[in-house]
Amino acid sequence: MKAVTIPEFGDLDALVLADVDAPSLKPGEVLIDVAAAGVNRADLLQRQGGYPPPKGASELPGLEVSGTIAQLGEGVTGWEVGQEVCALLDGGGYAEKVAVNAGQVLPVPAGVELVDAAALPEVVATVWSNVFMTANLQPGQTLLIHGGGSGIGTMAIQLAKQVGARVAVTAGSAEKLEFCRELGAEILINYREEDFVEKLKEATDGHGADVILDVIGAKYLDRNVSALATNGRLVVIGLQGGVKGELNIGKLLSKRGAVIATSLRMRPVEEKAAIIASVREHVWPLIESGAVRPIVHARMPIDDVRDAHRTLEESSHIGKVLLTL
Repeated sequence: MKAVTIPEFGDLDALVLADVDAPSLKPGEVLIDVAAAGVNRADLLQRQGGYPPPKGASELPGLEVSGTIAQLGEGVTGWEVGQEVCALLDGGGYAEKVAVNAGQVLPVPAGVELVDAAALPEVVATVWSNVFMTANLQPGQTLLIHGGGSGIGTMAIQLAKQVGARVAVTAGSAEKLEFCRELGAEILINYREEDFVEKLKEATDGHGADVILDVIGAKYLDRNVSALATNGRLVVIGLQGGVKGELNIGKLLSKRGAVIATSLRMRPVEEKAAIIASVREHVWPLIESGAVRPIVHARMPIDDVRDAHRTLEESSHIGKVLLTL
């Protein structure tokens, strides 16, 4: 089968389209003929050698796909060959076929095109597990999202609005902020021109953010703690701004705050399956009703995988970039 490989870690040239063996199907797994794969920043890190797949997972990049079921592994029930699905992966999505544990598979929501469904599994599972299952965002609380124009950001805005939360976002352009406003964000902060701590305090009468969803990491650690409300929860899911920062524990104690760091890819299969089951119960009805939708910036053929990675590196996208097969 055709797949994107990474023979040597490095820049965009490290991505090489090649013929590889199709994955073998294990008990409990589903084989999917891939229609599209989502592109995530984790894929960029893997290409550079900074984010290896879990032990036993495919070495190919790609953490989410949509497609049709080609084969069911031993013991799999509740799915049918030919059924349109999307799936959260441990790796291997940039390929014509992928094998995945059946617990990480979701039906394509009614009203969503098959290709566009590839924009859903990773971002929805990330947002739902972190903002709601872990940080327990409640109606009336304020959520601050760093990178509001990203795939994760655009989904987090929509889901937070559905539970009645107030949404603040940071982004690097007026265009991205305007798009976030159209999705429901109320507090818009251009991080290139404004201090998000001061802007947030001003907009919330000094209250701050009850929950912060952060993809930056070390660079924002101290300022994020400053931006927290009393009993606030900072959830770090990315390291775009470095891995080592200084934490003022006294400041955190004074706010009775929490700093939480999570990774979706490295969780055990059972935990991923529980997240996917919760997503199907709580989020899929919102998507099928049209209240929440996948935001797709571009659909590119898999031959243009280097351009897809370049788009994410330049942060010129709003929403998701997809590779089509």
